[in-house]
Amino acid sequence: MHSPTKSRFYVYGVSIIAAVAGLLFGFDTGIISGALLFIQKDFALSTVMKELIVSSVLFGAMFGALSSGHLADRFGRRRLMLIVSALFIIGTLIATFASSIYIILFGRLFIGLAIGIGSYVAPLYIAEVSPFELRGALVSLNQLAITIGIMCSYLINYAFTNIDGSWRWMFAIGLLPAIALSIGMIFLPESPRWLIKQNLTEKAINILQHLRNSKNVAHEVQEIQHSLKAKQANFREIFAPWIRPVLFLGAMLGFIQQVTGINTIIYYAPTIFELAGFPDASSSILATVGIGFVNVLATVFAVFYLDKLGRRPLLLIGLVGMCFSLLGLSLAFHFQGQLSLLRWLAMGCTFTYIICFAFSLGVMLWLMVSEIFPLEVRATAMGVAVFSCWFWNFAVSSTFLSLLNLLGPSSTFMLYGVVCLFSFVFCYYKTPETRGVTLEQIEENIRKGFPLRAIGQPIPKKMSTSKSLNYQIG
Repeated sequence: MHSPTKSRFYVYGVSIIAAVAGLLFGFDTGIISGALLFIQKDFALSTVMKELIVSSVLFGAMFGALSSGHLADRFGRRRLMLIVSALFIIGTLIATFASSIYIILFGRLFIGLAIGIGSYVAPLYIAEVSPFELRGALVSLNQLAITIGIMCSYLINYAFTNIDGSWRWMFAIGLLPAIALSIGMIFLPESPRWLIKQNLTEKAINILQHLRNSKNVAHEVQEIQHSLKAKQANFREIFAPWIRPVLFLGAMLGFIQQVTGINTIIYYAPTIFELAGFPDASSSILATVGIGFVNVLATVFAVFYLDKLGRRPLLLIGLVGMCFSLLGLSLAFHFQGQLSLLRWLAMGCTFTYIICFAFSLGVMLWLMVSEIFPLEVRATAMGVAVFSCWFWNFAVSSTFLSLLNLLGPSSTFMLYGVVCLFSFVFCYYKTPETRGVTLEQIEENIRKGFPLRAIGQPIPKKMSTSKSLNYQIG
């Protein structure tokens, strides 16, 4: 007799270790927000060079994301995770001991490659080792780990504020989770799905029996074998007319997640708080620590309530909150210096923005792109959506400081607020509600040519052909 509890503890342990890749993702994207304040004291940095230091990680992540699917199939999920941990270690060491700004850029590029590959392979590995009834919760551990990593980076930034060579210590702390990931992955099993794909079925069965703590895994093996028979589309086929609308939706969600300004907050929060009137780097970074905490708490809320409240309500409410928060931030900077309390308004608006993003776009992109694409194009189409996210992340992060210099903080945040308003209108008319609808039903609706907003709706069986046509047009 097998023990479900023992089996679940083992799967939880495997998933938590793999999710350390997400923690590194969050840590290495967040740590630069504080480190940048001190790097500029050691090196003469222009605005463009500051933007390059931040966006070099994203440049690497774009290429990592593009190659991740091919690498995961070639090397296997577990081995690729070991490669990812090695890239994190190498990049962190280069950046920590850098003697010039160009060496920092080189190290951050390595870290970006690790982030791009890890953002794809970590949730994929977790999904493939998890039992179906726990898959959603376990995969969401990766997103939660990202927010925890961001929070930890802010705490580290504050802890090393008054230490000589502070930015080097800030980077160096990233070695600890990277080493932990590499050691942990040595002891974890390979993905049973990948092993079966390599015709190593006997080995896959042994791993599944251990993961499920049961000898009876024949049905799951058969399901995996059946799913692997599905035809996988090549890159050209994802642009077929019937797929194009959902591909557009996925790419737009990646675009919206970034151009609404989230990473201007994540990467430049201490800089924003200094502009808002906080007296020194230490107080600005301390205020940023609070952002990390509310980001984690709001993500936990989303994980628990996505399936209860639905995707669309959380997404639309979050976008409204983000829009008003950015407009409030713009107002605070417009009247800066006229009232000392305005800096607290700036901080309050920033916190509200983070909360609204975390329970909406923060989790929605990754969830919806895993739901809206038909099986035969899912891997390739998800790659396009993830690349869109990283591309626009790079575009926004590499232009933010230039926008601040050109337009000033008030007009810059007003611009992001207007983009949020556009995003709300787009999501209201185009984003479907996919709660409680099977992936097969979504795919059937896509094949029938239903509007994007309707692809998550179960279609009444009695609907006639003429009514169905009218439904499509409406």
